[in-house]
Amino acid sequence: MSIVSQVILKADNELRYPSSGELQGIKSFLDSGLQRLKIAETLAENEKKIVERASQELFKKRPDFRAQGGNAAGQKQYNQCLRDFTWYLRLATYGVLAGDKEPIEKIGLIGVKEMYNSLGVPLAGMVESIRCLKEASLGLLSKEEADETAPYFDYIVQFMS
Repeated sequence: MSIVSQVILKADNELRYPSSGELQGIKSFLDSGLQRLKIAETLAENEKKIVERASQELFKKRPDFRAQGGNAAGQKQYNQCLRDFTWYLRLATYGVLAGDKEPIEKIGLIGVKEMYNSLGVPLAGMVESIRCLKEASLGLLSKEEADETAPYFDYIVQFMS
């Protein structure tokens, strides 16, 4: 839910107008809108590059994932891994666009631990893959944009840890 919706619903539930602090929060959200759109555009346009860099870094750190018996050993498993990278990149992008972590949780994190556990995918490996994805993504952004984006990747890492 966007900050605008949150403020309106809270004020309505309390039968009042939004406070000046709440209105300032909305103003700040709207003022940062162009930056959030630019970040989302950069991440979307560079998805393949980001996924490639992140996967190379992950498999350099964890060659056992690609080795015989590893979770990304076969071509099918490797492709599924890359598919998951794109999924988590999209989730972080949704968070940036919304300026909120709620879409990340509602769209993509409910039940994720249970799913990976049932598939025998080590959560520590998924956490490491999200960190690699974060670094590959932030490397394409300015410092200010990276500061805006990093918390959404961190939220995914925290949730999966």
